[in-house]
Amino acid sequence: MQLRYQYRVYPTPGQRIRAARVFGCRRVVWNDALARIRPVKTSNKLLGNPKNRLTHGPYQQVPKNADLSKTLITEAKKTTGRAFLSDCPVGVMQQTLRDLDGAWKAHEDSKTGKRKGPKIEPPRFKSRKDNRQSARFTRSDRWSITEDGRLRLPKIGDVRVKWTRDLPSDPTSVTLIKDRSGRYFVSFVVESDPAADILPPVDGDQGIDLGLTRFAVLADGSHIASPKYLRRAEKKLKKRQRELSRKEKGSNNRDKARIKVARAHAAMADARRNFHHQWSHKLTSESQAVFTETLNVKGLARTRLAKSVHDAGWAQFVTLLEYKAIRRGRVFAKVDRSFPSSQICSACGFRDGPKPLHVRAWTCPNCQTRHDRDWNAGRNVLYEGRRILAAEQTAPPTPGPGARRR
Repeated sequence: MQLRYQYRVYPTPGQRIRAARVFGCRRVVWNDALARIRPVKTSNKLLGNPKNRLTHGPYQQVPKNADLSKTLITEAKKTTGRAFLSDCPVGVMQQTLRDLDGAWKAHEDSKTGKRKGPKIEPPRFKSRKDNRQSARFTRSDRWSITEDGRLRLPKIGDVRVKWTRDLPSDPTSVTLIKDRSGRYFVSFVVESDPAADILPPVDGDQGIDLGLTRFAVLADGSHIASPKYLRRAEKKLKKRQRELSRKEKGSNNRDKARIKVARAHAAMADARRNFHHQWSHKLTSESQAVFTETLNVKGLARTRLAKSVHDAGWAQFVTLLEYKAIRRGRVFAKVDRSFPSSQICSACGFRDGPKPLHVRAWTCPNCQTRHDRDWNAGRNVLYEGRRILAAEQTAPPTPGPGARRR
C-alpha cells in the first residue's frame, strides 16, 4: 500500500529563489509540451490588436514522452531561449511530461467511460500567476535526507524539515509544494504493509447522522458539536478582504494583502481538517462498523444553507472516515440517499412522512414514542447499515466473465 506523508519545511530566502526557478522550469516544460497537443492560432488581426487573447486550435495527436523529452529538455537546453532549464533537475522535467500524459489519459478515459465519476477537463496551460506550485523529485534526481534531518534537494539545497512523525519506510519520491499562503511543504510517497495498520476487532457499530446545528449525531445518543470555523473567522476574513480591495492592482502591497487573506483561509481549513482527522480516528478506532448517510452536498451547496454546508465539510469527513475504516480493517457503508431516515420511527418502524426542517422533535403516532429528529435518523442509519451488511454477506457470489451460462 502506498501512503503519502506530508511535512512542513522552512527554506531560506536563497532556497526560495532557487525553488521558484524549479517551479518556473516545470511550468515552461508543461506549456511547451501542451502546445504540441493544442497549438496556438495566430492571425493578422490577433497580432495587430494586443487586447485580443490567444486562441487555441484543435487538439493534435499526443506525442510520445521520449520524443518530447529529447526535444523539449535535452535539445532545448542548448538554445538561447531555453538555456535556463539547466536550473532544474532533469528528473523533475521528465516527471512533468509523465504528469501531463496522465492528465491527458484521465481526460480521454472520462470521455469514453473507462474512468468513473464526472468528466475531467483537458489539461490547461499553466500561468506564472498560479498561487500554488509543486515539483516532484524522483530517485533519478538523487535527493536524500541528511544525517542532521535536512532534506537535500538538487538545485535547491538542504532544506530544514519539521519532522512530526517517522517515515515507515524509505520514500520512493518527494514533492515540494508551495501553497497559496506562501507556506512550503514536502510530501513523501512511502510503501506500507497493510497488515500493520489493521486493529484488533471490537464490539459495537455506529450510525452517523450529519447535520448543521450539530455536526454529527451518533446512534448511541451522543453527538459531535459543530465547530463552525468559517462563522468564527468571518470577522477577520472580512477585514482582510477589505484591506485587499483597497490595494492597487499589480502592486506589491496588493500581493502582501492577498497572502494575508490566503493565510486566514489556510488557518481555517487546517483547523477543520484536524477536527475531521481526530473524529474519524476516534470513530474508526472504537467501532467495528461505521455507517453514514449519502448526502447531496452539491445540491445543498446551491441553497441558502450553502455557507454552512461548506463550513461543515461533510464530504471531507466522510472521505477520511472511509479510508481510515478500510485501512484499519473496519467495515464502512453508506446508506442510499433515498432512504427516509428522518421519516421512520426507530422504535416500531412506522413511516410518518416528510417533515419540515424546523421540526426537531416529533411523536410517533403508532407507538407514541417521542423522538429527537437527528438521534432517530442516526438509529435508522445504523439499522439500515446492518441490513445492507447482512445482505452483502448472504448474497451469492457474482459469476466471473468466463462463467458458463445455463
